[in-house]
Amino acid sequence: MHGSTISEVWHQVIGTQPAAPLTLVLVTGVVTLLVVGYGPVWRVARNAITIAHEGGHALVALLSGRRLTGIRLHSDTSGVTVSVGKPTGPGMVFTGLAGYIAPSLLGLGAAAMVTANRLTALLWLTLLLLLAMLIMIRNAYGVLTVVVTGVALFVISWFTSPTVQAAAAYLITWFLLLGGLRPIFELQTKRARRQAPSSDADQLHRLTGVPGIVWVVVFFLVAAGCLLIGGYWLVPELPSIAGVTG
Repeated sequence: MHGSTISEVWHQVIGTQPAAPLTLVLVTGVVTLLVVGYGPVWRVARNAITIAHEGGHALVALLSGRRLTGIRLHSDTSGVTVSVGKPTGPGMVFTGLAGYIAPSLLGLGAAAMVTANRLTALLWLTLLLLLAMLIMIRNAYGVLTVVVTGVALFVISWFTSPTVQAAAAYLITWFLLLGGLRPIFELQTKRARRQAPSSDADQLHRLTGVPGIVWVVVFFLVAAGCLLIGGYWLVPELPSIAGVTG
């Protein structure tokens, strides 16, 4: 888009782009699977999932009438979102529930957008969400993480070819869908070792009386459902490719 007028950029953002070839969709999916599955790379990439996780807490806190006071992102890929309001009730429950399911729900929304060939719109919407979140970040590492992610998205959206932008859009989508699952398994592993007494699941247990493991199962079912639905939207040809017939 470099050198384009504001009007041209706007029409590019709200318009549709050509459908990505199946090869690109599959390759980006495989690359994402490797990123999520390979520990050393995942420990860096997981920061993006933490951004989505804390963003989910923040958004639902605001929607439930709570006052958001700040978000912190840490170098160990943990994070915390602080809001002020009634310490119990539905608002707190939904705020606590939002974190672990936010990446997967965002991935499902992203899958809907790329399936509708709104690839550029997805990149710019992601950038706008990052900018909105940046306002509430309260620590240096969090600012650095969001700024670096946002700059990378801007460079891709503004300076690269449509093919690179399409690849980025599919990588974002696959990463949210696949990356939304792994932290749930990591959460339960820590809970089993009694290393996460203040996890979202345990806070929900204290708020509702429902056992923490039930909340972990809820997180998993939402994330797995989003992956199955979103994956089908992205690759509807997959059953025939695999030789499965109805």
